[in-house]
Amino acid sequence: MNKSNLIDTLRKETNLTKVQATQVVELLFNKMTEALAAGDRVEIRGFCSFYVKEYKGITGRNPKTGEPIEVPAKKLPFFKCGKELKERVDYQ
Repeated sequence: MNKSNLIDTLRKETNLTKVQATQVVELLFNKMTEALAAGDRVEIRGFCSFYVKEYKGITGRNPKTGEPIEVPAKKLPFFKCGKELKERVDYQ
C-alpha cells in the first residue's frame, strides 16, 4: 500500500472527499515527522513505534584508497514493530 492507496481507502471508508482524506493523511505524516525531528518517539499501540537513534562520528576508511575519513555523527529514524502486528503478520 502506498500513500495514494491509503488516501483512497480512507476516502471510501469514511465518505470524506479526496481533498479531505489527503489532508488527514498529510497531517498525520507531517505531525509524525515533526515529532521525530524534535527527538520525540511516536508510538501507535499494537502497531509500531518510531524513534530516532543517534550515532557517534567515527573514523572510517575509503575502501578504494585506504585513506582515513571522518564520518560525522548522525541521527536516523527507526521503526519497531508492535507485538500485535508481528503476530498478525506471522499468522496470516
